[in-house]
Amino acid sequence: MLEALIQDPELLDERYGARAALFRLFTQIWNSVALNDDAEVATLPMPPERRLSNITPLPRQAFLLLSLEGFPEEEVSFILDIDVAETRRLADAAGRELAVEIATDVLIIEDETFIAMDLESLVKNLGHNVIGVARTHADAVALAKNKKPGLILADIQLADGSSGLDAVNELLRTFEVPVVFITAYPERFLTGERPEPAFLISKPFQPAMVSAVASQALFFQRNSRNRMPKPAA
Repeated sequence: MLEALIQDPELLDERYGARAALFRLFTQIWNSVALNDDAEVATLPMPPERRLSNITPLPRQAFLLLSLEGFPEEEVSFILDIDVAETRRLADAAGRELAVEIATDVLIIEDETFIAMDLESLVKNLGHNVIGVARTHADAVALAKNKKPGLILADIQLADGSSGLDAVNELLRTFEVPVVFITAYPERFLTGERPEPAFLISKPFQPAMVSAVASQALFFQRNSRNRMPKPAA
């Protein structure tokens, strides 16, 4: 990429800024090399890395650009030279392919009926199982006690005035689980208290973003567990 830029600086299209321009040029060059599509080129030691390598190239790129690099859909479309609808389709495809490996039980904490229905449908389409939808703090704790979820999608402001953040805090005291907060009040996380919002989506949300971030939360949860040092015998 650097050699190409030295030869022709005009290759850098900066309509979305220098960072997106560099990713766009790098991706164009990367995708032009047939060897990069060969899944047998290298043996990856970590199971999560092998899972990522098993995703077909374009869905994998869309997933990583959205969830890991944090580009908005419009910039991902620019980087991959596709439209926004195709970006969403690719992110959804990546979520489905990842879900085959990391399907889990999901608890949804959301008091708005239609949003809860949308999330439930989205999660099921990714191959996960929804153990229930909680509208209050008490509902969330009760559902989680019956069957520990492998992933939580949580709103903050709940139906009876209780807090999804408080519910998640209570659950995290008893077991470890990745949490994706989906909220219209992201500023309420600026407290410096646990849980840190590693995965936060603002309402209104795009389904592709929820798919990508949910898959990212599960992927990196497994990754961190695999990398944790084992206690000495």
